[in-house]
Amino acid sequence: MVYTVTFNPAIDYVVHTGEMKLGMTNRSEREEMYFGGKGINVSIVLRELGVDSKALGFTAGFTGEAIEKGLADMGIDTDFVRLENGNSRINVKIKSEEETELNGQGPDIDDDAVAALFEKLEALRDGDTLVLAGSIPSSLPSDIYERILAKLAGRDIRTVVDATKDLLLNVLKYKPFLIKPNNHELGEMFGVALSTDADIEKYARKLQEMGARNVLISMAGDGAMLIDETGEKHRCGVCKGTVKNSVGAGDSMVAGFTAGIQQGDQLDYEYALKLGTAAGGATAFSDGLAQKEKIAELLETL
Repeated sequence: MVYTVTFNPAIDYVVHTGEMKLGMTNRSEREEMYFGGKGINVSIVLRELGVDSKALGFTAGFTGEAIEKGLADMGIDTDFVRLENGNSRINVKIKSEEETELNGQGPDIDDDAVAALFEKLEALRDGDTLVLAGSIPSSLPSDIYERILAKLAGRDIRTVVDATKDLLLNVLKYKPFLIKPNNHELGEMFGVALSTDADIEKYARKLQEMGARNVLISMAGDGAMLIDETGEKHRCGVCKGTVKNSVGAGDSMVAGFTAGIQQGDQLDYEYALKLGTAAGGATAFSDGLAQKEKIAELLETL
């Protein structure tokens, strides 16, 4: 079973409009609503790929109820901690000549709620996968990622971490199964500018030396690179298509890789990289998250 954790789920309210005029009333041409948060995005794409998951995290208020109901209607199993106060956030994403986002803060998460999440993590068994993705709300302790991985240390659980800077660097000592920074985030971690494949490979291997078992580097229009736990480098080109959406492509890549690595008894890193790349491209070329037909179509091109 795959478990995903979303600390700060959201309803993404996407508004398409023509010219956006500040200080004036603007009218939408159309709207869409999605249930989001990086871990939730992973669960949604895993569902498209036929992989069951359980979405964990925190929800609050009427928006939290809507998120839980919406995911249930999509066939996604959830086990969120319900908070007594506040509301899960609404993120407004305005698409006009330029794309503008206004993301809500979300509710405060107290110590009792954190303890309840840790109780739910007791359900994980050897062979399961846990995906931790995204930033940490200000009300949570800054070392929450480390505390979760420390709790699972010594067990046969694959941990996947998609985070940035210190959040990622601080968990490497727990030897996560997979980490997925992009090339810019990789450079920021080491205070360098990366311009070539050789540069990216060099610093990806440094992360591996620091503890990560597999390092997946997404590079937008330049494709992706994987340094697997045997030390082998895999390189995948980019899918061809028209980019419509910048939200969730990285999460989709994590979902595709996680689904691909679990096929059969052997770990197939080459296939996992291709499926991750196809899933990321399918989201980038769609209005919402990737759907299985588009993923399959792009996979055939890689």
